Amino acid sequence: SGGFAAGEYVKQLSQQSDGDRDLQEHRQRIQALSEETAQSLKRNVYQNYRQFIETAREISYLESEMYQLSHILTEQKGIMEAVTQALLLQADRDDPALGARRAAAADPFLPLSAKDAAANEEGRQRTLTTLLEKVEGCRDLLPESPGKYLVYNGDLVEYDADHMAQIQRVHAFLMNDCLLVATALPNRRGAYRYDALYPLDGLAVVNVKDNPPMKDMFKLLMFPESRIFQAENAKIKKEWLEVLEETKRNRALSEKRRLEQEALPRPAPTPPESTNPFDEDEDEEEEDEPSAEDEVVDLSLEWIQELPEDLDVCIAQRDFEGAVDLLDKLNEYLADKPVSQPVKELRAKVDERVRQLTDVLVFELSPDRSLRGGPRATRRAVSQLIRLGQSTKACELFLKNRAAAVQTAIRQLRIEGATLLYIHKLCHVFFTSLLETAREFETDFAGNNGCYSAFVVWARSSMRMFVDAFSKQVFDSKESLSTAAECVKVAKEHCKQLSEIGLDLTFIIHALLVKDIKGALQSYKDIIIEATKHRNSEEMWRKMNLMTPEALGKLREEMRSCGVGNFDQYTGDDCWVNLSYTVVAFTKQTMAFLEEALKLYFPELHMVLLESLVEIILVAVQHVDYSLRCEQDPEKKAFIRQNASFLYETVLPVVEKRFEEGVGKPAKQLQDLRNASRLMRVNPESTTSVV
Repeated sequence: SGGFAAGEYVKQLSQQSDGDRDLQEHRQRIQALSEETAQSLKRNVYQNYRQFIETAREISYLESEMYQLSHILTEQKGIMEAVTQALLLQADRDDPALGARRAAAADPFLPLSAKDAAANEEGRQRTLTTLLEKVEGCRDLLPESPGKYLVYNGDLVEYDADHMAQIQRVHAFLMNDCLLVATALPNRRGAYRYDALYPLDGLAVVNVKDNPPMKDMFKLLMFPESRIFQAENAKIKKEWLEVLEETKRNRALSEKRRLEQEALPRPAPTPPESTNPFDEDEDEEEEDEPSAEDEVVDLSLEWIQELPEDLDVCIAQRDFEGAVDLLDKLNEYLADKPVSQPVKELRAKVDERVRQLTDVLVFELSPDRSLRGGPRATRRAVSQLIRLGQSTKACELFLKNRAAAVQTAIRQLRIEGATLLYIHKLCHVFFTSLLETAREFETDFAGNNGCYSAFVVWARSSMRMFVDAFSKQVFDSKESLSTAAECVKVAKEHCKQLSEIGLDLTFIIHALLVKDIKGALQSYKDIIIEATKHRNSEEMWRKMNLMTPEALGKLREEMRSCGVGNFDQYTGDDCWVNLSYTVVAFTKQTMAFLEEALKLYFPELHMVLLESLVEIILVAVQHVDYSLRCEQDPEKKAFIRQNASFLYETVLPVVEKRFEEGVGKPAKQLQDLRNASRLMRVNPESTTSVV
């Protein structure tokens, strides 16, 4: 209870108890209650946590289903509007007077006379001309036609499709047959510069789901590019989407009417009477031979009559395979039939459904859709686009989808404290995704050899994205040369997995990493040179005393791992080594540098590695040579000569041999260093150090 007082409770128990045993029992009972309460709380928390996880999962599923339902309803709305327009158009053909009355009732601005129509058309064009005078550079690009007029315009903000970063502010002019995009001039208010012009026939509009802070956006797809724009608010975005769809629909209907008018039969001119008596016989022969155009195509079959409606149903139900099967069946039926007017009308109806089906399939492959499921999740849409004859578009959209998926997977990787652990995860994620994408690409585009070049270009750009993340973690963070060598080795091993499918990208990794590896080698070379110079400045030319046999054994083992097999001849009695500490440290550091550099080696790094080795060795041998000239003490001079012999006769041959084993060919520069009895001629009387 809220007013419980522990002190009063204990005091009351003490008064009522008979002794220590009662208090102990009460204490045990309270402890049991405490433990029971704690266990109950734990069970409740765990149960609530599980319910919370299940609820979150259900909410996620519900959100996905609601999004799909919204998309289906939008498609059905478009289909119903298209069906209504088609029915009204058919009714207008049957009864022109009824169509005129309906048009007059639907559009209060419809001109009632030829004079009013001319005035209205002139006003629309004058408005378009006035607005386009504010756009620099579009006068010559925008063709003038008597039917062109402005439908809608407004300010938009363009965003980058990959990184969702703001690019620029634009002003869009929607005309009845095209969309003009212009950028705002910085120093002139109300003035714009021409940016792009897109015909409405090849333009697709896709609604972008709000994802705060990115909201009120929509995407325009223009093969082979796409652009994302943001409206000022949700109302303006809705107006843009509706007016774009309406204008595209009106454009398609007007184009259809124009084609129908052009296809109407025109009366043939009456030929002049011929005085040739043989013409009558030729005319009779021509009448006996029926022309191919007069052949009647049977379109009264039930499945052909219901084909447009069946296509609408398949698109609404997302039965893409069924829709493409119907189209293939129609194409097969009409393959050997003449193109008559009824066939043209049927083709026009079917082509409109094909455009709708293509738009839906393009949206299915857009990166805005969920990227889960791996590359196999795109197989359905890709295969149907290929069957529709859109192999190039399917290839482009598939690769864009996979690029977005790979980029998202790399971004979601946690940057661990250990660089090598992160690189293992990065290589596993990237190369596994690349391998899966390649196998899926080979399955989907098996019969389209022309698309493989696009995949190679995509793989190269993806590899550049991987190398950027790799270099940022390995080289920009100034990791040690050994860590960098291990990371590069891991990347090369993973890259070799792609040889399973006949794809070798190792040379691309080399080309992209060569600059960073050169910088790492030169940086580590400078560190070794500075350390060697520092040790040289403190050189006393004394033998090493390792104090314990264990330390001597450890040094022997280190020298043996460096490749120096005759190190025992330089050891003395007890724990003495007949070499200078500086020479021993230089030997270990140089061999370690060579081993790590050989892990990074590829042909483009040959001269960099060789020049770095020569510079490092020169610092040591020049110091020994100079000390040998300047030293006056006979004992120290003999000791220096022994160190010089170790460098020339033991260390340099080991370096040369290991370099040749790792590279595959000998190095003349290292041979010259080893064969030279004097690397640098110094005036014997001079005592000035050149190191």
